[in-house]
Amino acid sequence: MKEIVVLSGKGGTGKTSLAAAFASMMGSVVIVDCDVDASNLYLLLNPAVRQSHDFRGGAKAQIDASICNGCGACIAACRFEAIRLNGSASVRLMRCEGCGVCIRRCPVDAISLQRHICGQWFISQTRFGAMIHAYLQPGEENSGKLVSVLRQSAKRLARQQGASWILADGPPGTGCPAISSLTGADYTVMIAEPSLSGFADLRRALGVADHFRIPAGIVINKADINAQIAARIEAFALESGRDFLGRIDYDPAFVRSQLNGVPVLEAASEDLRTRLQNIWRAIQDAVRKHSLPLAVLP
Repeated sequence: MKEIVVLSGKGGTGKTSLAAAFASMMGSVVIVDCDVDASNLYLLLNPAVRQSHDFRGGAKAQIDASICNGCGACIAACRFEAIRLNGSASVRLMRCEGCGVCIRRCPVDAISLQRHICGQWFISQTRFGAMIHAYLQPGEENSGKLVSVLRQSAKRLARQQGASWILADGPPGTGCPAISSLTGADYTVMIAEPSLSGFADLRRALGVADHFRIPAGIVINKADINAQIAARIEAFALESGRDFLGRIDYDPAFVRSQLNGVPVLEAASEDLRTRLQNIWRAIQDAVRKHSLPLAVLP
């Protein structure tokens, strides 16, 4: 079983569209949408939910109205303006940071910190295999922790089903959710767009992969919108010893696939289909190369 994570240094590179395309070609696979802050892989794979689980993140203040005497000490102490007074004090959960200062200031011990439900995660079934995905409520934190829950569940499910692959669609950027998506994976596919910001963000994302010693390959999407920068990215990949996995030109088939809610292979021309299949073969070759024992490497 090998775990591949699809990442990008920035949003809008086509990462999720390509992840869905790969999932449709992989056969024995468990799919994970690790972009829990803005999950959208389900729009292309149409999963049927089989199990639903609550996710409890950080703690929030909770005030026992039967004990609270309405003194307002907690309101004066809270720098986030998360507590209001209407007879007794109550907590505005969207503003509470769980710092606990209010607990220390309460003279009657009416406040405690309680872990609360801030999202849900799901085990679902698609046409291409099982899928693990989640919904995080607006403004909630601990997305990195939720990503960890999803990946652990995907590994258990993959072992139970004897799946050959785990494919994770990671979040953009280099923050906590991206790090949580990447650590311990076998390989990462970086989707780059040929723009100055895309190139800069790609290098930052590769730096994270290097830090965790995860081998990385690069795909240039929408390569024809700036041939000069696309050439620079390809040259950078080769000079830095990365696996250059291929190019994809801008194609309206990606928009059609999103409108129809299907992976792009089902809306693609023969040329685009061939390009995507070649990239998937290149990914498999790269994973095999990086899986070789050190003793047989040149």
